[in-house]
This record gives sequence, structure tokens and C-alpha cells, in this order.
Amino acid sequence: MQIRDLPYSDPGDPDVRSGPRFLYWLGRNQLRGQLKSLAWGLLHQCGIAGFPFGVGMAVQAVIDRSGVRLIISGGLILLFGAVTAIGDTMLHRTAVTNWITAAARVQQLLARKTAQLGSALTRRVAAGEVVAVSTGDVEKIGWFVEALSRFAAAATALVLICVGLAFYLPSLGVLVAIAMPVLALAVLPLLPRATQRADIQREKAGKATELASDTVAGLRVLRGIGGEELFLDRYRRASQEVRKAAVRSARMWSLISAIQVLLPGLLLIGLVCYGAKLASEGRISVGQLVTVYSAVTLMLFPLRHFEEIAMAYSFSRPSAKRAARVLSLERTSYENEGTASGSPAGDLYDPATGLLAPAGRFTAVVCGDPDAAGALAEQLGGHAESASEEKAPSVLLGGIALDDLELDAARRAVLVQDKDPVLLSGTLRELLDVPSSGEVSAEDALAAAQCGDVLNALAQASVDDSDDPMRTRITERGRSLSGGQRQRLALARSLVTDPEVLVLDEPTSAVDSHTEARVAAGIKHLRAGRTTVVFASSPLLLDHADRVVFVHDGTVAAVGVHRELVHTEPLYRAVVTRETEEETQAFAEIEESA
Repeated sequence: MQIRDLPYSDPGDPDVRSGPRFLYWLGRNQLRGQLKSLAWGLLHQCGIAGFPFGVGMAVQAVIDRSGVRLIISGGLILLFGAVTAIGDTMLHRTAVTNWITAAARVQQLLARKTAQLGSALTRRVAAGEVVAVSTGDVEKIGWFVEALSRFAAAATALVLICVGLAFYLPSLGVLVAIAMPVLALAVLPLLPRATQRADIQREKAGKATELASDTVAGLRVLRGIGGEELFLDRYRRASQEVRKAAVRSARMWSLISAIQVLLPGLLLIGLVCYGAKLASEGRISVGQLVTVYSAVTLMLFPLRHFEEIAMAYSFSRPSAKRAARVLSLERTSYENEGTASGSPAGDLYDPATGLLAPAGRFTAVVCGDPDAAGALAEQLGGHAESASEEKAPSVLLGGIALDDLELDAARRAVLVQDKDPVLLSGTLRELLDVPSSGEVSAEDALAAAQCGDVLNALAQASVDDSDDPMRTRITERGRSLSGGQRQRLALARSLVTDPEVLVLDEPTSAVDSHTEARVAAGIKHLRAGRTTVVFASSPLLLDHADRVVFVHDGTVAAVGVHRELVHTEPLYRAVVTRETEEETQAFAEIEESA
């Protein structure tokens, strides 16, 4: 897999049973890239390992005053230098390719899972955790995949050098062959503690990221209530905890690094002392001593890869665990093995509550509890996540259960806009460029949503002389717009989609009463002949509905039109007129006396 071939046509089905299994799955799916990196790494390491032989041969040639051998040794050094340069260049190229392709695979998996779960994702995990996984965690996972092949090449090179030295000069080579495993494994007892500290640091950093993400998302509200200082103080405390955990983790890794410098240094001192003694006794030549000394010195370079792979695994394991946790989430309402793939039409019926929305009609739903209204809206779209083990009965569209539909078909049939829709950054044209039936133009949708003032504001903010609001860029989440403007743009986006069934949860809660009445009329006109379900409690909107359903305590309590229900249903009247308990009781007494 090359970088130019990204994205993957199919990122695969990951093993998410645990973090290590997920890392193993990633490495196995990039076996070809790992083998390439291993081959170039071996070439690079072997080039480095050849330098001591050339240097030792050159030193001995000078001592023996042999010009021919000196020229040969110089040629060998140049050859090993070229091999080292080529191997290092290609090793870096293939290793970085492994890093980027592994990160891209994880990001594609996360994007696919996000699309599958939809709004259910942020109810299962915090939005900040999803951000942390898709940014920092992806980088750490890629680091481990990239470091794995370089570590394998370094370990193989160490074995080859030790074996070569043992045959080249047994008196010193055997000593080096025995010492090298000790040096490589000396820090092994410290790794569990270092890993534990790294896990703590990663956990605290993840919480700080979640806190920062949630604070930024609610900054407008926090400023409105004067709570930004409180949350800023919380983030300061969280960041200090991250700093302390990072310092404790760094101390342990510093100790590991110090050991990996100290022990090889002691080996070199012992090797030089013992080798000098053998050379003075004439048992080995000076050139052989230089060769062994140079080889051991250069072996310190591949030894560093043992520390790197330990650090990479320690940091990537919790990251892989978090990624596996997100990727293991499954829907509890939609089942991916749906059988029907067509686009059903007809009445929308919820067996759990008895709510019926006739086909082609404008139905308004009134609930006394806003949270219950939001949950019911998601249930009508098949997005509800059951908190109990017993699954709620599926919503029916034209007599076909949404659970029996393929996910794409169900989403084409029913669109749910929640009470807090998100506007992505981009131009207004890009915002309205969504999958649709093609029967509703962007101009008609904007007009129905009463977005005239929004278009004027965007035209004034145009970056060129065209004054075209469709080319004006909207900031992330539409933060440059008011709440009512954002809400109406989101409504226009939903109207452009023109699904068979459109479910709107409080689509006019942030607009004034005059605009609300015009928006209600615009929705009814534009959606004529289409099934529309609006969750609201505003009389201005309810008065435009063809049919009003009052849901109380999880079941349908009354059905009719707004003007009738206000007079005949006290509970309904209490919800839509915001009556107090005293007023409700007074109305009841008047009705009884009448």
C-alpha cells in the first residue's frame, strides 16, 4: 500500500477485542509494508556493521605499511557508506509510509463507525474522547506500527553482528555475544512501571482533552452565565495533573535511557581493558581490537530501538485500547443485517407509544417532557439506544419495520433533525450540498426556513465583490451566527434533503414569534404531500399542523387539532400555554361547575 493509493477502498474488519489485538491486526494487514521496511532496515544496519571491519582493516594496513590493503579498506568504507545511505533513505521512506497508512486505516475505521452510529455515538462515548482518539491516539498507534519494522531490523542486525564477531575473534566476540542480550533486556523490569505511568498520563490527558472540547463547545453559554472562569480553573487543574503525570513518566523513561547508556559504557571499558591486554600479549592484532571496539560502539545505535519500541508500545497500547473501544460499539436499534433495501412509503407508526403520523400529512407531537420528546424523535428515526436489555419494537414505515431496512435505505426514508443541529464549516453552498431527492432547490428551502436576514448577513460578510451569500464561508458550528440563524440554516438543509419522512425536534425554539409563524407556514407549504413530524409546544406552530398528537407518560393520550385539544384536554393545555398548577386546578374547577 502506497500513500498515493489512500484512502483504502475497504479498511477491513478490525479485531477490537483488546488494544494489543487491534495493534496486531494493524500490523498483520500491513505485512507487505513491514517486510519492505525490514529489508531496507537490514541493509542499513548491515552497512553500519561493515564500517568496523573496514576501519580495522585500514588501521592494520597502516601498521603493516600495506598500501594495497589500505586502498581496499578505503573502497570498502565507501561501499558501506553508500549502502548505509541507501538503506537509511529507503528505510525512512517505507517506515513513514507504514506510519501514514496505518493512521489512515484507523481514521477510516473511525469515520465509518461514526457514520454507522450517527447520533448514538456521542451518547455512548464523550465527544472529547472521539476527538482524542481520531487525533493523538491515531498518531501514537501509527508510531508503533512504524517503529515495529525498524526494531525487527535492529534486533536481527544485533544477532548477525554478535555471531560475526564470535567467528571473527572468539576471544572478544563471545564476550560481546553474551553481554548484548543482557544490555537489551536490562531495562525489562522497569517497563511495567513505565507503562503504568504512561497509561496514567494518557488517561489524564484524555480527560483534559474532553474537558477542553466540552468547554469550547459550550463557550457561548458559559459566557452568558459568567461561568467561563470556573471552567477555566477546572481545566488549569486538569492540565497541572497532566503535567505532573508527564514528569513522573519522563523520570522513568530517563532512568531507562540512563541505564542503556551506563551499561554499554561499562561494557566498552571492560572490552578495551581486556582487549588491550590481549593485544599487548600478542594474542590479537591492533586492527582486530579496533574492529571489535568499533563494532560494539556502533551496536549502541540499534540498541536504542529496544527503548523506542518499548516506549512506542507503552504509549500506543492505551491509545489502541481507546480506539478499539470506540470501534467495538454497535447499534442496539438498527441491525446491520437488514434485509429490505428499497425506499418504503406510507404511514409512520411507533408501536411503543401508539404514535401514528399519516402519510403526506403535517403532524405535530406535543410532549410534556423535552427529554422524552427528543428520545421519541430519535426513536422515530430508528436512532434510539435502548437502556434495557429488552429491545423496543421497531417503528414501522408503510408497514415495514425500520430495523428490517438496510441502514442507508432507512436513512434515506427518515431524516431526524434534533434540537441542536450542527453546522459544519464551509460555504453556504457546501452546507446545502447534501444527498437529496433533487425536487427541492436550495432557494426554496432557504425561503421556507425564512433565511432572508441570514442571506443578507452572509452577503455583507462576503470575501469577494460578488456579494453572493452562497460563497460566504460559515465558521465551525456556525459560531458567527445567532442561535436562530443557525437553527434556520439547519432547517433549510433538512428541507433540501426532502426525505420521505422528516422529523423535526423543536425547529423554531430559537426564533421570535413572528418568524416562527412564517417558518411553520413555509414548512407546511414546502412539505405538502410529504410526511412531516414536528415536536413542538408552541401554539403558533401547532396551529399549522394537520394533526396534533399529545403524548403523556410514554403513550398517546389525545389526538386532534390544536384548537380542539386546547379546550378538551387540560394536560395538553397546561403544556402548550405553560400553565401553573394553580391555573390548571382553577380551569378544572370552572369546567366542573359548567
